[in-house]
Amino acid sequence: MSNDFKLDRIDLRILSQLQKRGRITNVELADAVGLSPSPCLIRVKRLEKAGYIVGYGAHIQLEKLGDVQVVFTEVTLADHRREDFIKFEKAIREVDEVLECHLASGGYDYLLKFVARSVSHYQSIVEGLLERDIGIEKYFSYVIIKTSFIKTHYPLETLFSQHPHS
Repeated sequence: MSNDFKLDRIDLRILSQLQKRGRITNVELADAVGLSPSPCLIRVKRLEKAGYIVGYGAHIQLEKLGDVQVVFTEVTLADHRREDFIKFEKAIREVDEVLECHLASGGYDYLLKFVARSVSHYQSIVEGLLERDIGIEKYFSYVIIKTSFIKTHYPLETLFSQHPHS
């Protein structure tokens, strides 16, 4: 994927709008970012082709479907060779209930975010991982009681604009 161009403030606005409202029409998007529809569509296609936009999807209100349990888990590996990290990540990627996997510095190696039907369902998933011998030395689980909010969009204009807002 090519990155032959530098993003400007309008590109950042387009990305910001699309991550908040993926189903926005091109006319609405153009109006929101201060362009006419044709140049706006050209920019969107260019952002897609360059790999800045990697997909569109629906955000699901999971709780409407039934009770779920979110658990964050700190994982420490027994060994720290390159192949140990590769083996662990490959195995974790295959677990549908793992939504996020972050390699971290500090007191543990990975921070994982699980979603499960219950604490016992989560525990059976972890026990299955331990049985697979993917290098887990120890883990600590943090059962989430309540999620106050989840932001599903990045503050692109704050992070990447030439003149950050203070």
